[in-house]
Amino acid sequence: MNNAFLSEDSARPQGSHAPPGNRSGSRLLRQMPFIVLILMSSGLLTGDVGAEERTYPIKIGELTSSWGPTPAMVGLRDGLLELGYRENEQFVLGIRFTQGDLTALPAAARELVQYGVDIIVASEDGPAKAAQMATTRIPIVFSVVTDPVGQGLIQSFARPGGNITGVADLQLELGPKRLELFREIVPNLKRVLFLYDTADARAVAAAKVYREAARRLGIELMEKPVRTEEEAQATLAQISKDEVDGILEPPQASLNIPGFSLEAASRQAIPTMFAAPFWVERSGLASYGPDFHETGRQAARLVDKILKGAHPAEIPVEVNPKVEFAINLKVAKALGLTIAPEVLYRADRIIR
Repeated sequence: MNNAFLSEDSARPQGSHAPPGNRSGSRLLRQMPFIVLILMSSGLLTGDVGAEERTYPIKIGELTSSWGPTPAMVGLRDGLLELGYRENEQFVLGIRFTQGDLTALPAAARELVQYGVDIIVASEDGPAKAAQMATTRIPIVFSVVTDPVGQGLIQSFARPGGNITGVADLQLELGPKRLELFREIVPNLKRVLFLYDTADARAVAAAKVYREAARRLGIELMEKPVRTEEEAQATLAQISKDEVDGILEPPQASLNIPGFSLEAASRQAIPTMFAAPFWVERSGLASYGPDFHETGRQAARLVDKILKGAHPAEIPVEVNPKVEFAINLKVAKALGLTIAPEVLYRADRIIR
């Protein structure tokens, strides 16, 4: 488990997970003990304190299973700045990240509560559930969650209930289109590997969506459920280009599966499809999924409502409809792929 402060040089999304070969975490972070950060200001607050009674700076504790600030977390910071909040004067951000270890999330969430944060912002399903288990008092804002009702996080989108609200995305709903685009980019796509963590509920749900989409598209989905990081790494180390035509990534970074996949894909010259452009910028072939930076900016507006006195239970959960489609043409060329102009035309981001 690690701590980090969102530094000035991460004003744009720097990614969610550990780059291949860098298991010590993101080198883009300025490391700082989190406890020092949040004890700088006195006067611990609760969700029942009115906006006029708040003591500044507001301490926002962010929780993620990734390797550092996710695009959604950077979007949160950008959104607060756009709303006129002054960093370090009116708010400070502290991050707990567990480096792909879902089992470490409950302890990390409890530490945020013990440290006395004023608001917890949880990125993805696992961190949101861990935060909800850790406190019924401190307001929680989640982001990058696909099915908050099904996950038991909220009662309904209109009235979430409890001390929680947030921004949902369309990650699972976009799964069939993601696989369809993968086939358009790789015309001979017949066998697709999908490796996922069995403890990750979101990945298990994604497997079901991909299974149905693959059947409809005439693609063989080679499902490989794994339980440990060592098992994930070993499985991908054995994959060869003769066995699969492409690798489809799970929606989260659990067990560092995306990082190991990039290593295997680069070594074996196998096309990859991700859910976020972060990986396309780091030698992934393509991605199609929610704009997580925009998700964070939406979450900032919910944080603003809470700071102005609204109760999370009465703040409707929002949905981020913005989608990004990215292609890395350098990777396509290295793989010997010629992507059709009509596919390139639909891309929101092209890396040359």
